Amino acid sequence: MNALNSVTALTTMNAIFLLLSVQAAMGAFDNLWHHELQAKLPQRPSARYELALHAAREAIYSVVFIGLAWFEWRGAFAGLLAALLLAELVITLADFLEEDRTRRLPPFERVLHTVLTISYGLFLGLLAPVLLGWAQQPTAMAFTPHGWVSWLLTAYGIGVLAWSVRNARAVVRLGRSMAPPAQRPAPSSPSPYFHPAPAATLVTGATGFVGSALVADLVRSGQRVIVLTRDALQARASFGADVWVVETLDAIPPETSIDAIVNLAGARVLGMPWTAARRRTLLSGRVDTTVALVALMRRLQKPPRVLVSASAVGFYGASPGESMEPLDESAPPRPGEFQSDLCAAIEHEARRAEALGVRVVRMRFGVVLGHGGGAYPMQALAARLGLGAVLGHGRQPAPWIHLADAVGMVRFAMAHQTLQGPVNAVAPEAVTQATFAQALAASFGRRVWLRMPALPLRTLLREMATLLLDGQNVEPGAALANGYRFVHPQLEGALSDLAQRQTRRPQRHNATTPKNSNKNRL
Repeated sequence: MNALNSVTALTTMNAIFLLLSVQAAMGAFDNLWHHELQAKLPQRPSARYELALHAAREAIYSVVFIGLAWFEWRGAFAGLLAALLLAELVITLADFLEEDRTRRLPPFERVLHTVLTISYGLFLGLLAPVLLGWAQQPTAMAFTPHGWVSWLLTAYGIGVLAWSVRNARAVVRLGRSMAPPAQRPAPSSPSPYFHPAPAATLVTGATGFVGSALVADLVRSGQRVIVLTRDALQARASFGADVWVVETLDAIPPETSIDAIVNLAGARVLGMPWTAARRRTLLSGRVDTTVALVALMRRLQKPPRVLVSASAVGFYGASPGESMEPLDESAPPRPGEFQSDLCAAIEHEARRAEALGVRVVRMRFGVVLGHGGGAYPMQALAARLGLGAVLGHGRQPAPWIHLADAVGMVRFAMAHQTLQGPVNAVAPEAVTQATFAQALAASFGRRVWLRMPALPLRTLLREMATLLLDGQNVEPGAALANGYRFVHPQLEGALSDLAQRQTRRPQRHNATTPKNSNKNRL
């Protein structure tokens, strides 16, 4: 009988450990894919409460993983473990409510949460009789190792504890970055590129990397802002009641007074492979939004004064092995290259607004560097870990711009009455990819040791590899000619600012472009 009980107990514990492993794997995927890469929770001030719930739940999981790996929780300790598991259940329910309040979950995330809940329920069902048996024994933490399984669960526990600490630090950091309303900059001290008009600014792509920074800057300077977004919950949670959030342009009445439109909408170009379906998605998402904006302008009783439409330096294409002469805004596109055709199509639709008397600025962005999105966070992580790499031969140009200047140039374009047509939104200091990788590593006190050959990247990514292996030596001719003053004209200063995680508001009125800022280091 004792042997039978031992076998049953062993089988039960093995099932419990299996469910914990499943829970760990699914939870890790949910954190990395949904919370980190898609929702970018650690960069969103509105997600502080959700992050706090995650940190608490992960701390509990670390105790459960390590505790069950090595001990039997007998007597009063069984009650303590039951209380922790109950607390985890309450935290999860609170997390569900917070997610429904602040953001629209994609279908797969909802399915994954359902599976996690079912798995956790099965785990509780198996553990309940075990806890009951332990509770009837004298109080003790009985050391009961389970061989390699104990070490595996310990690894899970350490990993989830590290994630808990990381989320807790994000909560503290986001709390410090959110000044109380009474301490926020008053509208009486606007940006030097602030256009003093009572009308609103309409921003598409406002919950994206550049868009969210732009909206925050507009609100700080006293602008009325309308945001077009597919996720109204996230936008309202992020921007607050001062911003009018709409999910369709049809919700904007014809009598609405709109002074400027900034079109930043569009999925990331670098990411999923450029399959035929992906190309259609990238093209239709940007072009359809631009077409809808022009239709809105026709419908308004008074069209806006200016449209700032985001494009990219990919407009100029990228062909390896050719002369890398400096490119200003007069350079032509390269028909037949997808990135060039995509940008040209967006700009073509944006120019239709000119027939309505709207001043159109086609902003061709380089790689925007900043915290909270874009390429910089992952590049910075690799550099800090000593995994920065030179891609291909490394001599390809790497046009870049600091987030402060990306926002500053949009504001400048909105306010500068004579600026129209294409504008290269890049820093005046041009560098190669190898120089960029080395400077990024140096900003963290590291060096670049690795090289990634071009052939594997071209084989794996196909045409999308041009974004990494070929470049455009782009100059901000129009911006400099019209008097824009860069906050971060040189790469070393920009990367130093980002490495130090400075959160100060850009002071564009004090920024000047050094005399040597146009020096080409290619």
